[in-house]
Amino acid sequence: MENMLIAFDGSECSFRAVDFAGRHFSCLPDLRIVLLHVIPYPPAPLWDDGHIPGPQEKEVRERLLNQWLTDRKTKFEELFRRAIKILTDAGMSPDRIEIKSISDSVDVAESVLEEARDGGYRTLVMGRRGLSRAKRIFTGSVTSKIIGQGAGITVCVVE
Repeated sequence: MENMLIAFDGSECSFRAVDFAGRHFSCLPDLRIVLLHVIPYPPAPLWDDGHIPGPQEKEVRERLLNQWLTDRKTKFEELFRRAIKILTDAGMSPDRIEIKSISDSVDVAESVLEEARDGGYRTLVMGRRGLSRAKRIFTGSVTSKIIGQGAGITVCVVE
């Protein structure tokens, strides 16, 4: 079975990548698609404000972090459903579509590359951009980082 990884962040570009994969590859009978969403490590205000927290504060922060992560996952359930519908409408069998989330990533691009290299994938499909222009200035484009470092597999970048 051929394995394809789609880097999916819920942006319009990532939906276009899903659509591209569905239109061009759903006819392959032995293709398995994995939709990968990387949840970046929570924003610093949720876990670090420059001091060592006491037991009560640790408990509150842990609850906040867990709620933040749950909220992110809940938001993506609907986005994943939309992506799966795009693939199944293109003729892909639902039993050949898988969802994977990584929730402890410090570097989204590195997490996608690690999954691409270690997961036995032949192709990585991703949108050209997902973050806003302002965020890209500070963090760099995940797509640019992946192209720059090389995934060791075929990479399709969809406009």
